[in-house]
Amino acid sequence: MIDFRYHLVSIVAVFLALTVGLVLGTTMLQDPLLNTLQSETADLRGQSEDLRSERDVADKVNAGADEMAEAVSSDMLDGRLTGLGVVVVTAPGANPEVADGLAERVEEAGGEVVGRVAVTDALVDAGNATFVDELSIQVSQDPDGLTGGPYEKAGTELGRALAAAGEAGDGDEEGAGRETEDPRDAEESPGGGGAHDAEAVLDAFSEGGLVQVEGDPAVSADALVVLAPAAGAADGADREAVNAVLTTVTTALHREVGAAVLAGDVPSSRGDGMLAQARAAEPEFATADVTGRPMGDIIAVLALAENLEGGAGAYGIGEGVRGFLPDPLPAAREAEDAASGAAEEAATGGRGGADESRRTVRGGE
Repeated sequence: MIDFRYHLVSIVAVFLALTVGLVLGTTMLQDPLLNTLQSETADLRGQSEDLRSERDVADKVNAGADEMAEAVSSDMLDGRLTGLGVVVVTAPGANPEVADGLAERVEEAGGEVVGRVAVTDALVDAGNATFVDELSIQVSQDPDGLTGGPYEKAGTELGRALAAAGEAGDGDEEGAGRETEDPRDAEESPGGGGAHDAEAVLDAFSEGGLVQVEGDPAVSADALVVLAPAAGAADGADREAVNAVLTTVTTALHREVGAAVLAGDVPSSRGDGMLAQARAAEPEFATADVTGRPMGDIIAVLALAENLEGGAGAYGIGEGVRGFLPDPLPAAREAEDAASGAAEEAATGGRGGADESRRTVRGGE
């Protein structure tokens, strides 16, 4: 018969065997295991130092590239936008400092920033779609001619209000400089119209909380610089939906004004970023994705100048680009040609008077 003493001896023997096994195992495996871990740690530390060195080199190269861009910017941009009025349009979440940098490059290229339009969160809020639609129809001089969804209608009306007198475009090669009926001519007619109605449209969108307007951009835009939201401005499904709305508005703006560049950072050219969505649709406006650095801002202005000539390139280092910058570079606009065009338009009641009243808007002045 097995008694309690037998069970006790068995249990003690089991624990003793476990203890002996652990001691022997630890003694025999300790040195090889420790050596392996030390070796792997040293390798990882070396890789980390190599990556840190590569990062430092890349930072120095980028800093040098920015210095070079600053040094050659005058030569690269000289005359590319001579005599043109440019409106800077910023999306919700766009970096205002980047907008300031783009405005400076526009002026360096001979253009004039005649105003800014900041799209607000309210415009891209899906809950306001009905309000956006109704307001667009209400302010339109041709409500029956408005097509598409609420945001296409809104972009169309904003574009018509911004487009310079005598200018219109549909994104093709003949878009820039196409002559249309001067809205100011309608100002004298019983039905009203012209600059007054354009300002009324902008006021309506402003009072509705859909945009914020700086300067005097009504009937003054020969071209547009549209700044996409910065990386991290919105996440997930909201980001995708918002960027889809902004792309629709940008497309409509470009169709009415005639030349535009959509500028943003590299992350916006990936995944569900605004530039990525826009490029997937093969737009007729230009795109640039290195904005925020001196060289990126220069590329954006060159892309805009190319779009004025009918080109619609995608530039930078993101997905779907044609190259880092336009090649060949767009031609400079001759100052005498621009002056001649302005004089001719002034003689026919065109934009000459508007040019005198333009006010450059920089940094929110």
